[in-house]
Amino acid sequence: MKQLFKKYQLNNRIAYSLTFVAKTLFYLMIMLALLYMYHFSHVGGDTFIYNQF
Repeated sequence: MKQLFKKYQLNNRIAYSLTFVAKTLFYLMIMLALLYMYHFSHVGGDTFIYNQF
């Protein structure tokens, strides 16, 4: 019985770790996509306020 409990506890720990890594990568991809889109929102616009002087 103890072996079954230890095995379940190990599987639970692995599942938690994999869930954490998957969520971290998912949110990292969202952040990178938002930064990528923010970068291209300013294409063609003036980037420096004193360009005309």
